[in-house]
Amino acid sequence: MSKLAIMGTIEVAAGKRDQVVPLLMAHRARCLKDEPGTLQFEVALPRDDDSRVLLYEVYQDDAAFEMHRNSASIAQRRQETEGMDVKVIATRCTPVE
Repeated sequence: MSKLAIMGTIEVAAGKRDQVVPLLMAHRARCLKDEPGTLQFEVALPRDDDSRVLLYEVYQDDAAFEMHRNSASIAQRRQETEGMDVKVIATRCTPVE
């Protein structure tokens, strides 16, 4: 199986990005520590748009991503950011190596 990359955008409620980012960073740390199939997890903030958070995630394969999607960490992140995420957009990609 080939690696899977996720290019994600989280649109956050007005004025909530500063609250969402530390929660995402804690989620990132848990994923990299507890999910062997999570190879990379980057969080970036657009300089000209404080309503979005960008994500770049790489998984060993589709099965590793499914494990991530069903993990306790993502459930915790969803609960912690409830009402702060307006929309989440994710695009599945094949990384070019």
